[in-house]
Amino acid sequence: MKTLLHTLADGEYHSGEELGRLLGISRTAIWKQMQKIEALGLSVESQKGCGYRIIGGLDLLVERKLSDHLSVASKALVKKLQLESTVTSTNELARQQAEAGDASGIVILAEQQTAGRGRRGREWISPYGSNLYLSLVWGFDGGVQAIEGLSLAVGVAVRRAAVRFGIESLTLKWPNDLLWEKRKVGGILLEIIGDPAGFCQVVIGVGINVGMPKVHAKGIDQKWSDLSQLTEERVGRNELAGVLVDQLLLLLGNYHEVGFAAYREEWIRYDAYANQPVKLLLMSKEKEGVARGVNETGALRLEVDGEIQAFSGGEISLRGAE
Repeated sequence: MKTLLHTLADGEYHSGEELGRLLGISRTAIWKQMQKIEALGLSVESQKGCGYRIIGGLDLLVERKLSDHLSVASKALVKKLQLESTVTSTNELARQQAEAGDASGIVILAEQQTAGRGRRGREWISPYGSNLYLSLVWGFDGGVQAIEGLSLAVGVAVRRAAVRFGIESLTLKWPNDLLWEKRKVGGILLEIIGDPAGFCQVVIGVGINVGMPKVHAKGIDQKWSDLSQLTEERVGRNELAGVLVDQLLLLLGNYHEVGFAAYREEWIRYDAYANQPVKLLLMSKEKEGVARGVNETGALRLEVDGEIQAFSGGEISLRGAE
């Protein structure tokens, strides 16, 4: 089906006879392939005398195009670049490889996720060929202490990638979301494999809404936006993926030396809830206060009754207090 999808990606009509010759199969078999494409959630149009087309076309991931946007320095850090069609989740594939051995430098991207998820197990809507779903594995000596603030630093790197496309309006929500006017555009999910006090590997998952089809957006249970709404220029998925992977690898290449300190000021500058009343959803209670940025380790500084309290941990969510 890969060849068929790449042929139809231009959004133009292609006759069943043409497609049959290309794939070496009958026109009946082509019709069956079209049913499989529709099962991916793509809109296929059939017109007598014209053939088939995918309405609006597709911007499919291509390794060569993606790699063109990697710097020489980041190319040296890539162990394997893995492009998939449909997966349960890129983080799951990455985690499996990390559990099997040192997978540092493996980058996985997919056209579609059937079980994509965000923090606290929330579903991440992942339609085919529309947005960006990627995971990257990196190894650290020194355990969890060596990766303090990493999810926030990754947020800074993702924002930097968007700025390369003229999108400067994204803000950062503690601990791992990217917003536009309080609407979610992207999310980050970190998973740790290995010794929390020694060598561990971090699976860094990033999901970015690039051009979310409205038909799929119905399943999103929160305010959202995508990059196509933030710029008049088309954001190519290969270009964005290449720039993003480049930024992430450059971050990871020396994070063990510079840590979150190198990213804290920039994170604070684009803090979506800076000096605003917020509430934290903890495991069994809520905490309200005023957000006062983050400390040296990436913990949220919350002012409660005139005193600053620090909060960190993967099971805490922040909401506006309005």
